[in-house]
Amino acid sequence: MATFNRTTLEEVLKKRFFYTPSFQIYGAVAGFYDYGPPGCALQANIIDLWRRHFILEEDMLEMDGSIMTPAEVLKTSGHVDKFTDWMVKDSLKTSDIYRADHLIKQELETRLEGDKQARAKLDGNVQSEKSKKKNDKSQMVKLEDSVKAEYEDIITRISNYNGVEIGEVIRKYNIKSPETGNDLTEPEEFNLMFESSIGPTGHQKGYLRPETAQGQFLNFKRFLEFNNDKMPFASASIGRSFRNEISPRSGLIRVREFTMAEIEHYVDPNNKTHSRFNEVKDIKLRLVPRSVQSEGKMDPIEMAIGEAVEKKIVDNETLGYFLARTYLFLTKLGIKPDRLRFRQHMPNEMAHYACDCWDADIHNSYGWIECVGCADRSAYDLTVHSNRTKEKLVVRENLAEPMIYDKTVLEINKKVFGPKLRQNSKTVEDYLTSLNEEQLEALKKALEDGNGTTKVPGTDGNQYEITSEYLTIKRQTFTEHVREYTPNVIEPSFGIGRILYSLIEHVYWTRKDDEQRSVLSFPPRVAPFKCLLVPLSNNPAFTDLVDELAKRIRKLSIAIKVDDSSNSIGRRYARNDELGTPFAITIDFQSVNDRTITLRERDSTKQIRENIDTILQVLKDLLEESTTWEKVMETYPTFTQQELD
Repeated sequence: MATFNRTTLEEVLKKRFFYTPSFQIYGAVAGFYDYGPPGCALQANIIDLWRRHFILEEDMLEMDGSIMTPAEVLKTSGHVDKFTDWMVKDSLKTSDIYRADHLIKQELETRLEGDKQARAKLDGNVQSEKSKKKNDKSQMVKLEDSVKAEYEDIITRISNYNGVEIGEVIRKYNIKSPETGNDLTEPEEFNLMFESSIGPTGHQKGYLRPETAQGQFLNFKRFLEFNNDKMPFASASIGRSFRNEISPRSGLIRVREFTMAEIEHYVDPNNKTHSRFNEVKDIKLRLVPRSVQSEGKMDPIEMAIGEAVEKKIVDNETLGYFLARTYLFLTKLGIKPDRLRFRQHMPNEMAHYACDCWDADIHNSYGWIECVGCADRSAYDLTVHSNRTKEKLVVRENLAEPMIYDKTVLEINKKVFGPKLRQNSKTVEDYLTSLNEEQLEALKKALEDGNGTTKVPGTDGNQYEITSEYLTIKRQTFTEHVREYTPNVIEPSFGIGRILYSLIEHVYWTRKDDEQRSVLSFPPRVAPFKCLLVPLSNNPAFTDLVDELAKRIRKLSIAIKVDDSSNSIGRRYARNDELGTPFAITIDFQSVNDRTITLRERDSTKQIRENIDTILQVLKDLLEESTTWEKVMETYPTFTQQELD
């Protein structure tokens, strides 16, 4: 990363049309991107590998759900009320809007960089102006050690802060609008969903989905039936999601439309072991658990996932299994293991229904970026949708031995309840029937303390007075021959665009002999094009052989690119190195005479020369990973001189 130049990489990506801002000739709209031919192919290959690695290898049940979602569904799931970020505005220029936690983090990091430069100057290690980053706005000011520690602590915890805490930080550290230096407004919540309407009347409200998960939860009964009522099992979905980001920046890292790949693994809440956990238990991950973060640090601890589960650092085997499988997927893609970590959510950062949650963070030039979230969502989603629709989203399991247990239950006296509460009876009943055992016991105590009278909220938000005459709360013994339970859900959720961009940075480099020659060293399995087919020149003598080879290679289902332009052979190699094409087949005048061709490997630039059948078989073996380039070089002699005439 010391020599990495993002500007140079972005120029390559733009020049080679990996992706570009949408609607650009109209001035573009922030947060939307179009993928060009190599970007499309790269994304498709990442998704294909994801599907093979998870859906096929884990025997998951795939579905493709609707993008438009009725408001009622997302109200039930909590997205309408809770899917928000905190924003602040320039107090004098209301068009300048910022996501508050990102603005604070950026400002404090800039101050810390200025402190670092000031300390280096005091130590006699002065950074030259030439070596400073182009967009570095830091001022060389040494901070007190205590202030420096406060800044570092805030940066670590800022994503957990509420609006009041964010406002206090802005005021305490005098954080201003970055463009004008004006004061900022108080933080306010902003819902991130795109609102729409369904149908011509506009009466049915809807949203573009913020995730693919809800469609999977609503089809749980169908999945279970399709799986012959066997547990555990997993569903999966790949598709577009939408989030109306406050101020999208950082290219593909923060966008308003993106591709997600999500898994919902349904498991018995009393048994979260995984049948294949032994296959991954020895895989070592770089973990940042809560215990480390609570000290204001982010230093990873390398630990086998089996040990992490045994010590309850990771809550259960199934969650641990998917953390390890996520690691294997990302490293198989080409993500560097030393720039990948798994960070555990802090208690105040987790959703109220989650048992445990970890993010797979990938390091790139924007810092550590969350690219995968892996959460134990407990039974929350299936429970709330079941309560709202009265549809049982449960598993029924025949018991070898009957289960006898005591449970606190509610009985409503309909003869009194309805006539007394009249038109309000349904809203109060809906509230009462949603209470769990602990809440029912609390209500019973409230009635006893109030001499048989207390107030409860209805589902409409109003308070209603009830008495002991309306209902009975008691402990009751049950005997069950069939166990009925709501599964818990382990959810790995992948942001494909963030992974794609991080991968590009991880495989990008420039040749030592020429820094203008950029290379993207994609693993062959995800490279947009697998092979370049290049005649030495556009001489008509090569036409028939080029056509023949192109047809044969495409019949092998290998994505190729033919470059018969008039540029020099070296320039054409360089152009396709920038596309990440791992291999190149070259046809020269000798090829026309004896039907031998050369095969070039992108990273080493070394070549071999053999007959057409041999080269095509070697290429096929390389792409299927049944051999490596190192083994090829041991088997065949290195070719050094192209036949030019």
